[in-house]
Amino acid sequence: MPRRTLYLAALIVEAVLVGCAAAVLAVSEKAEAALPGKNGHIAYISNDGQDHEIYAIIGGGGGKIQLTDNATDDYTPSYSPDGKKIVYSGSPGSSDTEIYTINSGGGGKTRLTRNDRDDSYPAYSPDGKKIVYMHDSTNDSELYTIDVRTGHRVQLTRNDRDDLYPSYSPDGKKIVYSGSSGSFDTEIYTINAGGGDKTQLTNNNTDEFDPGYSPDGKKIAYTGLNRRYDNSAIYTISAGGGGSSKVAQGSDPSYSPDGKKIAYTWYKGPLTGIYKIDVGGGGKVRVTPRLEFAESPSWGSRP
Repeated sequence: MPRRTLYLAALIVEAVLVGCAAAVLAVSEKAEAALPGKNGHIAYISNDGQDHEIYAIIGGGGGKIQLTDNATDDYTPSYSPDGKKIVYSGSPGSSDTEIYTINSGGGGKTRLTRNDRDDSYPAYSPDGKKIVYMHDSTNDSELYTIDVRTGHRVQLTRNDRDDLYPSYSPDGKKIVYSGSSGSFDTEIYTINAGGGDKTQLTNNNTDEFDPGYSPDGKKIAYTGLNRRYDNSAIYTISAGGGGSSKVAQGSDPSYSPDGKKIAYTWYKGPLTGIYKIDVGGGGKVRVTPRLEFAESPSWGSRP
């Protein structure tokens, strides 16, 4: 089943568990109960013991709110530009996953895709009219867009390697994503929003995932694995490539709407939590009430 960090977690969890088997979990970090103002809404997934559901932490008193409640798994939530909707991938009860939307406060579930292949990692365009996502074809995965109103689909990439984790630039002209290179690792690329003009931004001979633009469009945050494939970290680069800077250990970065902070998943042994940190590093704060199984944050404004 696809989710934003399943592949990453599969690579690092075994090494983390071995290294931490004798460790005692320390959970003394003080969780921040409420986040201020328009930056106060982070959607994420958590395992309730039976399946993966979508939750949100909201400001003005904080607290954890469950947004979906299904007998199947839901993954990779992402806010609409106006904060009124959340798009995500979920199982309709069969073995594949499809693209759905819900209201940002829960309810109003709408199914957008219908096929027998996996559709996942959705993200809204800046005008809210389209959603870009990954479609798992017979031999690889490619990027598509779907019109939210009409359901019209357009294929953006055509190659024999996997393209994953797409996200629009703030001006809507580019899509950044993680793609397999000829050396079997994954790197960060951009294409035009309508397809074409592929540009490679990283070249590290290891794997990079989860890219996303800063609100001003000048930076891209992403997850990078080390060369031993047993740890991950958040990095930023310039939107045109270059200037790589490490921000924190973790994965699944998502910029705050004002661009000053990054929400991300942090691992401690077998457990995870949603944290936030200043874009330059420092000021690390746990956002979820406790360490559990929480990952794939999307930071958006909810009206």
